Amino acid sequence: MGKLLAYPTYESIDVRPLINCQGTYTIISGSIILPEVRQAMYSASQQYVHLEELMEKVGSRIAELMQCEWGLVTNGCAAALCQVTAACVAGTDPGHIVRLPDTEGMKNEVIVQPSHRHVYDHAVRMAGVRIIEAETITDLQASISDSTAMLLIFGDAAERGKVTVREMADVGRQYGIPTFVDAAAERPDIPNWYLEQGVDAVAYSGGKCLRGPQASGLVLGRKDLLQTAFLHGAPHHSLGRPMKVGKEEIMGLLAAVEQWMKRDHQAEWREWERHLDLIGSVMKEFDSVTTSIRQPGRSNVAPVLEVSWDIEALGITGTAVGEQLSSGKPRIELSNRENGISIMPYMMEEGDAEIVADRLRFVVNQLIELN
Repeated sequence: MGKLLAYPTYESIDVRPLINCQGTYTIISGSIILPEVRQAMYSASQQYVHLEELMEKVGSRIAELMQCEWGLVTNGCAAALCQVTAACVAGTDPGHIVRLPDTEGMKNEVIVQPSHRHVYDHAVRMAGVRIIEAETITDLQASISDSTAMLLIFGDAAERGKVTVREMADVGRQYGIPTFVDAAAERPDIPNWYLEQGVDAVAYSGGKCLRGPQASGLVLGRKDLLQTAFLHGAPHHSLGRPMKVGKEEIMGLLAAVEQWMKRDHQAEWREWERHLDLIGSVMKEFDSVTTSIRQPGRSNVAPVLEVSWDIEALGITGTAVGEQLSSGKPRIELSNRENGISIMPYMMEEGDAEIVADRLRFVVNQLIELN
């Protein structure tokens, strides 16, 4: 028999694992990778390969699976934002590539609708570009100049702006400017809606609904643009060199994409609804409690259980419930507010719903007695 390997665990260093009832937030480690992903990463870790050869083959395989021109694996969706922006600014020119984020003499403006702005703009701006806001189609046309490198879209805000995705893509094509979509927390469905609208590239997190490696991102789109973006990341000596995606993440994400094609998404949805039915039925045992199901938008595509109550009638707050669940054993993290809590089943594992329901009953009863 082989000797058992000794290795550190979360518990051995006093880190408390948690049951995730919030969703794919990076701060609570996103998702648990699929068994096939885990095995692909383990297998990939045992041999050496040439990374350029690997990315070429994986890009081709992802394109085949996702029915698009090309695929690129990055070190997360934010890394994709940086690398694709850098590709639009500096292209394949070696002299320009090594100068970034110094963009003097290059195209260095990115146009975006005000309603599409968010904190991840930083990953775009780090390429040395200036963000130009354009609210209407007229503003967009007027903002185009010789300095325009890229048109940026935040997929989750697609219906909130005054310019549609197709209109943005049409303007980009008219002027020969790439249009790029940040769809980090969305589903990479087939056929890809964004690519059908005419955009040049769309980026997703690899560690959210795909349940691939946390340190991975997926970009789909034009082959020439994505291959240029690869030049702007590791192992090449360019702006994205610190954002290394290793052979393990590359093969792990490929496994996640292959599993995306095989997973029974309707069955997953039914299981999420079962989780919420169980937890909701427990909460309705208490005075004044009401429950409802909030349907998702483009991002974090799973139903959410909203639980509300009259604070005076029940005598406790949702904030107190959340604090008790977080500090208890097992640790449970959920969204909370003064008059209620929210349960997102997206990343709950088998058996979690029963544990959460039991802990909620115990904690709510305990808080009521204390008050």
